[in-house]
Amino acid sequence: MQSRPTQKALPPTSPAPAPAVAPRTLPLHAVPSTLLIPLAARAAGDACFPHLACGDAEASRQLRHLGVDVSTYLADRPTVLNVLWRTRRIRAAGRAFFARHPHAWGINLGCGLSHYFQWLDNGRNTWVDADLPEVMALRRALDPPLSPRLRRAILDITHPQWWQALHLPRRALAQPLFVVCEGVLMYLRPAQARQVLAQFATHAPAGSRLWVDVLPQCAVGHARWHSSVGRTGAEFQWGIRHPDELCASHPRLRLLQLHSVAECYGWLGRGLDALWNPWIGMPLYGLAELGV
Repeated sequence: MQSRPTQKALPPTSPAPAPAVAPRTLPLHAVPSTLLIPLAARAAGDACFPHLACGDAEASRQLRHLGVDVSTYLADRPTVLNVLWRTRRIRAAGRAFFARHPHAWGINLGCGLSHYFQWLDNGRNTWVDADLPEVMALRRALDPPLSPRLRRAILDITHPQWWQALHLPRRALAQPLFVVCEGVLMYLRPAQARQVLAQFATHAPAGSRLWVDVLPQCAVGHARWHSSVGRTGAEFQWGIRHPDELCASHPRLRLLQLHSVAECYGWLGRGLDALWNPWIGMPLYGLAELGV
C-alpha cells in the first residue's frame, strides 16, 4: 500500500470529473478525510487501470457534487490501483455471499462515501452504511433518498460498545452477516483494532464474514511517506507481524483468506512478495477474510 511521495503530479490518462463548484476542502478531521482517497480512485481510476475498472457511478456522482480537487490522489497511481483491486475483491466476495444468503444483511463499518450496495443489491438483502457523525452528515447531503433496504447508522467503532449502535433487528441476526471494514483499522490504536475484531466475533452469527485490509507492523508510524495518506495528517497506528494475530482477539475468529495486492502486479509483484514475506511476516498490503 505504501508509495513514495511524488514531487510532480502525473496527468491522468483521461480527465477526472469536472467539479460542480470551485475546488474546496471538506470539514473533516484527519482520519475521516482519508475517504477522499478511495472516492477519487473509484470515480476516476478506471481509465488508469481498465483491467481493474469498477464502474462506480455513485463515486463519480459524489465527486462532481463535492467539487473538491483530487488530482494529487489520482497522481498516486499505486494507491489508485490498490483501491480498485480491494474494491473488486470485496465486491466479488459480497456477490458470492449474497448468492448463498439472499436475505442476509451487509454492514460497512467506517463506510466513508463508498457505495457497495449499488453492486450487491439483489432485491432481497439489506445494507447498513455506518460511520462517524461528520461523515454520515456528508453522506446525507450527497446521497439520494434511501430505499427501505439501505440504512444508515452513526457510530464510532473506537467505542467499546459500538456494535449496539448498529441497532440490528432480530431478523438480521437470524442469519450470517457480510461485514466490510476497509481503510479503517490501520488508523486505530492496537487495542481499539483488536476490540473491533472481538466485538464482531462476539456478536455476529455463525457463518458471518468480515473483510478488513491490513498493513504490516513496519508500516506503523510512517504514514507521512505515503503519497496520499501523508497529505491528510492521519497516521498508521495498527499493523501486524503475522496473519495469525488477526484471530487472537477472540476464539471464534478464523482467518479464511489473506490476499496480497502483489497479485495484481503480475509475476514481478508475486516474486517481490515472496522475497519480503520472510522479513515482515505478511504482504505489504493485504485484504483478509475473517469468519466466525
